[in-house]
Amino acid sequence: MELRNRLEKLEARQKAMAAEEIQRQKELHWMRCPKCGHQLSTQHHGAVEIDVCPSCRGLWLDANELETILANENGLFKSALKILGRR
Repeated sequence: MELRNRLEKLEARQKAMAAEEIQRQKELHWMRCPKCGHQLSTQHHGAVEIDVCPSCRGLWLDANELETILANENGLFKSALKILGRR
């Protein structure tokens, strides 16, 4: 019985530590450039927020943001997506 209680306490402590580590990693990397590690800023392009690195000038988009931007644009990029079978 004592062993079971100790194992349950150990398991609960390990789960808490794992949750804390996940939160720590999120805070460490949130809005950081994946290329150079600098703090990202946001710029608006229509309804889309683009994450921009002022250091390396990289642009980072969330899921489906490129398609959202291109849906409102005409020209080469829209044609390229049609050729690639995405539109």
